[in-house]
Amino acid sequence: MSGRASLTLPILAVLWIVVVAGLAILQPSAMALSTLTTVLQFSTLLALVSLGQALVILGGGAGIDLSVGGTVSLAATIAMLLARAGMAPALVPVVCLLAGTALGLLNGLLVTRLRLLPLIATLGTFYVYSGTAIAITGGSAIGGVPAFLLPWGRGTIAGFPLPFLTLALPLFVLAGIMLQATAWGRWIYAFGFNERSARLTGIPVDLARLLAYAFSGLMAGLSALVSLAWLGSARPDVGHNLELTSLTAVMLGGVAIFGGRGGVAGVLAAVLLLVTLQTGLLQLNVNTIWQVGIVGALLIVVLLIDTIRMIRRPA
Repeated sequence: MSGRASLTLPILAVLWIVVVAGLAILQPSAMALSTLTTVLQFSTLLALVSLGQALVILGGGAGIDLSVGGTVSLAATIAMLLARAGMAPALVPVVCLLAGTALGLLNGLLVTRLRLLPLIATLGTFYVYSGTAIAITGGSAIGGVPAFLLPWGRGTIAGFPLPFLTLALPLFVLAGIMLQATAWGRWIYAFGFNERSARLTGIPVDLARLLAYAFSGLMAGLSALVSLAWLGSARPDVGHNLELTSLTAVMLGGVAIFGGRGGVAGVLAAVLLLVTLQTGLLQLNVNTIWQVGIVGALLIVVLLIDTIRMIRRPA
């Protein structure tokens, strides 16, 4: 595990340099401060859901949260519908966080109480959450985001978006500390690596796993809040493809698909690489369908490498 962790960040750094160099050669006009800002704005949305996704996968048990995109869309939609119905504007951030956490808890209950396979449970809730967001809005964006959110959502310092500096970076630091220095963090690694042994030692596996899904929902709720503050409206499709891209970021960032191995620093680095790659492809006028295909191909390659590593690992 240590060898893999030590190699993840250098490899991602080299890949990022290759992507940036290729973009500089093929599209020199893309090398502007505005491009950095755009990359980091999109990275904030993806980083938050990827952080939640990482903790769910680290906990093993075939853990995965395919509903993150639907959660982002529905949490933002609920907050703005309530605001339009007369709710105090100051409560919009609170509703985003509560809605996201509640949707994540529902996923956790399906997995820990009803014993549904996480892949099936969260795929089902993804369709429910996404479909509900589209149904209650008619597919249209909802404007009227409280004015106090916009300066934060659209503000920058030296080209760095405020949400990235004040939310994404601090949360990744806190999550890294939490995984290493708290009982819950150590429990996640323990039952992610060997759930049977963890249960025998008295670790409350189901409760800790439930909290991991709730945390994933909370991160999706935060992503919904950032989308409102940045875009100025609730868009029912704002979470489109976040489930695939966040899963790719987690795997590419060194978290084992079987759980129990990895960290969050690599996940953030992978997020920056993926968003830079997608932005570069967009600058080069590559069709969105091909962009999604490239992300999917990356995911397959990473999963194959991880599977081979597991087979070769000494017993």
